[in-house]
Amino acid sequence: MAARATVTRRAVLGTALVGGAGVAAARILGAGPVDATAAEPTTEPLADSAALVSGVDWISPLGDERSRIAHLLRRTTLGYTAEELETAAADGYERTVDRILETPAAEPPPLAGADEASQEQPLRPDRLQTWWVDWMLRSPTPFAEAMTLFWHGHFTSEYRKVGVASPFMYWQNRTWREFALADLRTMLYQVTVDPAMLVYLDLAQSSGRNPNENYARELMELYAMGSGTFTEDDVQAASKALAGWRAPFTDAMRAALIARAEELGRTLPRAIPPADAVKAGVFVPQRAYRGPAFGFLGVTKTWDTEAVIDRILEQDSVAPFVAGKVLRRFVGPSVDDATIGRAAARFRASGYDVRSLMRDVLRSPEFIADASYRNLVRSPIELMVNAAKALNAPALSRLIVTSSPGFGHVLFDPPSVGGWTDGAGWVSSNGMLGRINFATVAVQQTRSLPSSADAAALYLDSTVGPQTAAILNTETEDRRRWIAVLSSPEAQLK
Repeated sequence: MAARATVTRRAVLGTALVGGAGVAAARILGAGPVDATAAEPTTEPLADSAALVSGVDWISPLGDERSRIAHLLRRTTLGYTAEELETAAADGYERTVDRILETPAAEPPPLAGADEASQEQPLRPDRLQTWWVDWMLRSPTPFAEAMTLFWHGHFTSEYRKVGVASPFMYWQNRTWREFALADLRTMLYQVTVDPAMLVYLDLAQSSGRNPNENYARELMELYAMGSGTFTEDDVQAASKALAGWRAPFTDAMRAALIARAEELGRTLPRAIPPADAVKAGVFVPQRAYRGPAFGFLGVTKTWDTEAVIDRILEQDSVAPFVAGKVLRRFVGPSVDDATIGRAAARFRASGYDVRSLMRDVLRSPEFIADASYRNLVRSPIELMVNAAKALNAPALSRLIVTSSPGFGHVLFDPPSVGGWTDGAGWVSSNGMLGRINFATVAVQQTRSLPSSADAAALYLDSTVGPQTAAILNTETEDRRRWIAVLSSPEAQLK
């Protein structure tokens, strides 16, 4: 066995296992012999009185190449199959990094009827969610899905505000996948003219005479610069400069409008506009700002959408803001300022190239440092996708979608413009019990289970605490062993 260094880790995850969840978890969980590589854990109750493990001395295995590769896949692919791990192990760490970054994103098959969504044939959110989860489980480029999920939580929109009488949420998902590793300027332009975003943050209603400030504010605060980096005058200025866009109008939406008017016996408008041939916002000069030059972020001139984006990218706050968010998502919740500063400098020097930023992050010493081992909590979607891939059960996509509301992690329906919580924000007593229940049901619904003999090695690096090891070492039946692995405290971390 490779030498392994001990790293103190606040695991903040449940021994809710012993509390029972749907089944008597502590009694049914188990496995064959497991190398329990961990120091004796200490426990102390958290403030919310949930039965959670708050302190565990994990033994980091990241000195071992295979363990580094498994760590890489946990962070970049939402979950992996045994075959995907073996392929990556054969390639080695550096070649695997290159492969996931350089392989073009595989496009999911079209969702039947989505492009034709209209008031007459609305887009069903559950079908849209299942379509994406199914592709998360089947895609040959899982890193693209991890990045699409990341940007979905960064550039948020939700179907309740956008509506289901258009294909806009479906288009947005395909846009984030296409531009997931583009340069930030391209991404900021794409999000500005994205039809779902135009509706979600009201830019489609904004005009030069009556500018709406919602999108301008979030563009700076949440998407590019961070809070405290601009003034209210800058928000007002940007909202004027960005005005003039409208959402596109599809053939199906036009036909539905005509059909509805005829059904209600209403007179059709004299001139129903023709359908647009684009899947992006349409700029209407007559609705744009036409007044004199004005100041924005310290410069006075005539502004338009591209000029606003260019001026934002000139701000010193942009690179640290975006690089910091990427580092906290992929490396750990407490990345130091020096690491952020180094990554930010390279990010800006690259022309804000996201692929270059991700390469820098995945090859950084911080990414594979002992302190990074299991220091991130899997989001519910990550947890469920990981379980389905480990079980080699893509048919579980529907279970994932129906389970998501219980976790508060519903695709295309973030709770606010700030997206979902992150990290330890997912930890609660109910959430932990829900995770155990999901693992139990997922295993029970999988008709043909893979052998559990190597499950702890494949998905837990054979690096577990004494409690988990004791359970794994007492059970030989495949279903019970799989439940033990997938619902263990260690499996909640990545």
